[in-house]
Amino acid sequence: MDDEPEILAAWRLILENEGYQVSCASNGAEALACVVAHVPDLIITDWMMPIMDGAELCRRLRSMPLSVNVPILVHTAVPPSERDAHYWNACLLKPIGADRFLTTIAKLCTPRC
Repeated sequence: MDDEPEILAAWRLILENEGYQVSCASNGAEALACVVAHVPDLIITDWMMPIMDGAELCRRLRSMPLSVNVPILVHTAVPPSERDAHYWNACLLKPIGADRFLTTIAKLCTPRC
């Protein structure tokens, strides 16, 4: 999820072309509702979002039994605090190339996705 529609659309297209099934959300609250409706194999989130930011989303996801073991990739321009690092599995700083992004996703998905 990302609050920038252009970034969301671009990554969605790239991931779908790689064979991944993708659901998108424009903020953390919307993403949380999506996860409750259908638990994904991987969650990719921005850190800075309206309504519910990535930090709160990650905290809530880790507190819910249905999503506690789902890998989380933070994709952000603003580095999150290291004290919150236990809430996610990987963090990539924007801008990031597609190769590194896809390699990180593949590592996080194996063998789940």
